[in-house]
Amino acid sequence: MLQLQVAEAFSCLTSPSVSGQALYLHRSDRRQIGKSMNHDNYPDNYIRGILNTVKTIAMVGISPKDVRPSYFAFKYLLERGYRMIPINPGHVGGDILGQPVYARLADIPEPVDMVDVFRAPQYALAIVQEALALKPRPQVIWMQLGIRNDEAANLAEANGLKVVMDRCPKIEYGRLSSEIGWMGVNTRVLTAKRAKLSGRGIQRMSLDRVTMAGGANSAAKKSSHEDDGGQ
Repeated sequence: MLQLQVAEAFSCLTSPSVSGQALYLHRSDRRQIGKSMNHDNYPDNYIRGILNTVKTIAMVGISPKDVRPSYFAFKYLLERGYRMIPINPGHVGGDILGQPVYARLADIPEPVDMVDVFRAPQYALAIVQEALALKPRPQVIWMQLGIRNDEAANLAEANGLKVVMDRCPKIEYGRLSSEIGWMGVNTRVLTAKRAKLSGRGIQRMSLDRVTMAGGANSAAKKSSHEDDGGQ
């Protein structure tokens, strides 16, 4: 059981759908919307702020196969209370974990807060262009581990979207909530506060957001307050 949990915790590390050479461009670390982040090193409060404030996530490139990294990540985030929308043109008409599958972002009949890109880097620009055509636009473009496209990131940031590249929201949630700490993994987060439980079992922690099992969203409000400069 523990081995399975450890494997799932790092399931984003080996995505079969990710290929190609990543591009790297060093930027100064600025948090203002519409300006570039340093995509080599994200502050924890930037990642936490995103995970605490988004509610609806469209995952582009999810596989219905329960052994694929995208499926693990989708299932994990769904269980943490996020509204998850699968995007895969090859499986339209079906569902993944009870969620109806759409062919493209434009087919989603509701607003999306974040687009999670689980496709190879060369497809990221087109996905960002599609996301920018949505009304309303999403707040965040998140590219999974192994996926980095600076042209796509620059376009998204120039249009006021936040961007994360080469990270897995599943792993970042587990790290920041201290869930993966139960498995002996160094979370790089030092705190004297006891992590809050989310749902059933001691290995499901909360980021103080609403979950399927209920819970407070005080951290989300705090994050929004910090992003507004404390105003």
